[in-house]
Amino acid sequence: MSALMQDTGALGAMLLRHAPRPGVWPTALPRLWAIRQDAPGGEFAHALQPAAFCLIAQGAKEVLLGDDRYVYDAARFMVFTTDLPVSGRVIEATPERPYLCLRLDFDPEEVAELVARSGPPRAAAASTPSVPPMDGTTQAGDDPGRGLFVSAVTSEMLDASARLMQLLDHPEDHAALAPMAMRELVYRVLRSEQGERLAQVARADSQTQRVHRAIRWLKTHYAQPLRIESLAKEAHMSASSLHHHFRALTAMSPLQYQKQLRLQEARRLLIAEGLEVARAGHAVGYESPSQFSREYSRLYGAPPSRDAAKRRDAPSARFPA
Repeated sequence: MSALMQDTGALGAMLLRHAPRPGVWPTALPRLWAIRQDAPGGEFAHALQPAAFCLIAQGAKEVLLGDDRYVYDAARFMVFTTDLPVSGRVIEATPERPYLCLRLDFDPEEVAELVARSGPPRAAAASTPSVPPMDGTTQAGDDPGRGLFVSAVTSEMLDASARLMQLLDHPEDHAALAPMAMRELVYRVLRSEQGERLAQVARADSQTQRVHRAIRWLKTHYAQPLRIESLAKEAHMSASSLHHHFRALTAMSPLQYQKQLRLQEARRLLIAEGLEVARAGHAVGYESPSQFSREYSRLYGAPPSRDAAKRRDAPSARFPA
């Protein structure tokens, strides 16, 4: 057994202790999550995934961003450089060998400080990926402008992840050591072969940072009518430049992104708060109930009322990434 596989097994054992049942489990350390699923998923789970580092210790998963499909497992880590509406499902898991994943949400200020201190990240490989796609899959994500990428796990990254998880057993050390452990893990991502893609978000003069500013506005004002000219002004870009770079980062237009935000929030209102369909649609900015129902059905595969009734009885262990 290779040292990398041994390290992955040790990390999996720690994740298993902190995720005793299927679900997304917050830990005692802020921004750190332990994720478990005991069987492959059927339908895709939809959510707005925050900027984060995801490392699988056991199992495999596929994630959809627009028309792009990404697959990752214990040999590959996944990074979201900005908040992205994605869908995902576990494709490899059993009760005996459950899917186990560590997720660390990024702190933008921490990323910016590390970029300033550590200098330019290593350039991405120009040709073939260092880890080939899994058998029978096609791996998206070669576009360097995309806000989601998959890359090869390193022993240094696994070691930093394991030490961060080990801290959960020593609460007396959290205040002194947890910030350093998290910084090291983010540093390892920045020094990876595609770390420049994360660094771009931290650079105030980059097009990626300007698009990120537009995304923050959309998240706050998703229920308002969208005027591209106003959004472009908010991002300090021309309308054409915003549209081009927004699609490059998110694989969708600003209008499509807003629609995803609206429908995901409407779904939450229907399921978690029990709102009526018309009220939920109106609350997220739809003036036409028929348009709301049509777009909801297109995304989730069923009309709002039927989907909400089904979801209220479904397990809560579903998650996008």
